Amino acid sequence: MTSSFSSSPSEPGEPGGLDWLLEAFVEQVPGTSSAVLASGDGLRRASHALDNTQADHLSAITTGMRSLAKGLGEVTGSPGQVRQVVIEHDSALMFISAAGHGSVLGVLATREADASVVGHEMTLLVTRLGEHLGTPARTV
Repeated sequence: MTSSFSSSPSEPGEPGGLDWLLEAFVEQVPGTSSAVLASGDGLRRASHALDNTQADHLSAITTGMRSLAKGLGEVTGSPGQVRQVVIEHDSALMFISAAGHGSVLGVLATREADASVVGHEMTLLVTRLGEHLGTPARTV
C-alpha cells in the first residue's frame, strides 16, 4: 500500500504549531474529516476542522479511550502496547493511536471511509513523525 500522505516536519509554510500537519493529513487521506493531537493527560496540542470547544472535547475523548484500552492487557494477562482504538458510531468512525512519547492522535472519518486506509496512514504518520509529535514532560 502506498502512502498518500507526504508531509514532513520541515515543510514550507509551517505556521508555528502542528495544526498544519493535521490539516495536511485530513486533506490527503480520503474519508477523514477532522483530527486532534492531545497530550497524554487530555490537553489539546493541535487540531484541524474543529472549533476550540469541539477540539478540547475530542482531545479528552481520545486520551480517555486510549487509557481505557490500555486496561485490556490486565484482562488478558498479556501487557503490551495499544496500537490503535477504532470506534464505530452511527455518524462517524474514530481512530485513536499513540503519537510519540506522551501524545495521542485522534482522527474522525466518515462512515464510508476505508478503515484500513485511515489506520495505515495514521501508522505511517506516527512512524515518520512521532518524535516531533511527542509531548515533553511538564515541569513545575
